[in-house]
Amino acid sequence: MRTVSVIGVGMTPFGRHLDRTHTDLAQQAVIAALADAGAQAGDLGMAIYANVVQGFFAGEMSIPGEYALRPLGIQGVRVLHIEAACASATIGMHVATDYIRAGIVDVALIVGVEKLYSTDRDKRFAVFQQPLDAGVAQDYIARTRHMLAPAPEGVDGPGPNIMMDAYAAQARLYMQTYGTSQRQIAAVSAKNHYHSQFNPLSQYRNVLSIDEVLAAPNVSWPLTVPMCAPISDGAAAAVLCADDVLDRFPGARPVRVLAAESLSGSDRAPDDYARHVTRIVSTRAYEKAGIGPQDVDLAEVHDASSSGEIVQVEALGLSRPGEAGHDAEAGVTALGGRVPVNVSGGLVSKGHPLGATGLGQIFELVTQLRGQAGARQVDGARVALAENSGGFYGVEDGLSAVTILATP
Repeated sequence: MRTVSVIGVGMTPFGRHLDRTHTDLAQQAVIAALADAGAQAGDLGMAIYANVVQGFFAGEMSIPGEYALRPLGIQGVRVLHIEAACASATIGMHVATDYIRAGIVDVALIVGVEKLYSTDRDKRFAVFQQPLDAGVAQDYIARTRHMLAPAPEGVDGPGPNIMMDAYAAQARLYMQTYGTSQRQIAAVSAKNHYHSQFNPLSQYRNVLSIDEVLAAPNVSWPLTVPMCAPISDGAAAAVLCADDVLDRFPGARPVRVLAAESLSGSDRAPDDYARHVTRIVSTRAYEKAGIGPQDVDLAEVHDASSSGEIVQVEALGLSRPGEAGHDAEAGVTALGGRVPVNVSGGLVSKGHPLGATGLGQIFELVTQLRGQAGARQVDGARVALAENSGGFYGVEDGLSAVTILATP
């Protein structure tokens, strides 16, 4: 089977872009990725457009990829549209990887884009009440909270955001199981806000101390505002190429795709972390790549909440069970630590434009593996991992996607 490399990446700043359209943002990222690869529109065998709520916000329900890409000369090729919640862009990348490995195409473009800011505040927040079948949403969330863990007596409990409520309940169960503290969750948040100051494309670049994170307004206990990913606008893109045709792009700086694995979650007991979807899919990814967690030099993980980073880091085997919070406090997962995590700033600070989030992670890892990350560069980085989750179902993520990249 063919091997595959990333030869080009592009990304817009993540943040608030009320004056821009989905098409405008997507085109900016695509143009940058093609230029980075030294590729032209005519080099592409397929294109994948990843998005979650463009139809909800913009009313553009049909062929948004064609509308964004044809003006750039990308035409007469396969164009696929992917929706997999927050993991949409990563799933798009994995589909493209499989197409190339199978010999169906030689070169593929993937772009993810999202606009979550709107002048209509009610509509902006309504989108986060739509991750479930509308007829069962409230009953489902009530049962999920019960399965996980209630808020302690005397503190604020459920808030208005269904997803953050679910993450908070998940965090409370983890705290009960392993003794993880709210301060350790705050340490994860403070770490990522510190990293974000070095990323010019981040939505937020303000450094926060652990105490400042703890003192911030509550969202749903134990989560405060800086522990939760913001809504964001933005786009990111990547160009993938079969290694046997890399000579078509002599100026490219390829980064090898060692593994691209994804799985949906499964029914399990809330505290059965051995069957966590990320643990299962990362085990497959490590086997495919021929490495183990100890070989990972840095990781970008899905920290829609800072407690989520703790869960994912342990599921990936980068920290022992119950120790990711301690590791964050001790600097193990900070820039300069044993295994830096979310040196981009992570979702909580870099931003979380759903359909673009996964390729935002890939942009960071490719930049790191090329040694081009500037003040946030991880010295000697040769192997990097991205974990991107999509949605929430039962007691865990609806799906988890793990990508492992390496220098040639």
